[in-house]
Amino acid sequence: MPREYVVSDAITRCAWVGSDPLYQAYHDREWGVPVYDDRLLFEFLTLEGAQAGLSWITILRKREAYRAAFAGFDPEMVACFDERKTTELLANPGIIRNRLKVASTITNARAFLKVQEEFGSFAAYQWSFVDGRPVRNTWKSMQDVPASTTVSDALSRDLKRRGFRFVGTTICYAHMQAVGMVNDHTVDCFRWRELEQEA
Repeated sequence: MPREYVVSDAITRCAWVGSDPLYQAYHDREWGVPVYDDRLLFEFLTLEGAQAGLSWITILRKREAYRAAFAGFDPEMVACFDERKTTELLANPGIIRNRLKVASTITNARAFLKVQEEFGSFAAYQWSFVDGRPVRNTWKSMQDVPASTTVSDALSRDLKRRGFRFVGTTICYAHMQAVGMVNDHTVDCFRWRELEQEA
């Protein structure tokens, strides 16, 4: 979290955020903001996969360690990781030391590069699932927000077909929320209106 960021409790946020300053900063500055940068999309895709079965705050606390371990989420570099590098990663206490998740990150980097080659960028591919524009939702409470949609189903199926791992529909929808393909802030959250005005 940038040092200049000051957490305020005087504003209304989505109910899932809680009081953790790291979580609040992530919600206020990143979650739901449209991302078109391929490196950052690869980062979010990796972190969402790492989160499977865990809490997002656990992953946020390990985010800097992930950046260091996975070459700043440069897919070209990660795609070149070999068995020795995998063994090194599995000994790294700063990340989730799950062999399947580590291996999937390397596999996904290779599949990611193929998508870039086919579509010009991963962003062009991913955003095509929502016709290039964020879906504007108007949820009144977190209970209204779905865990998956027909779009995340389609994205998941296509990613799996292309060789990606840890990209089930729920993970894909969480990814879509994080990178702003949908505005899933609840309407009482101050960020919902800000993102609508920026759209």
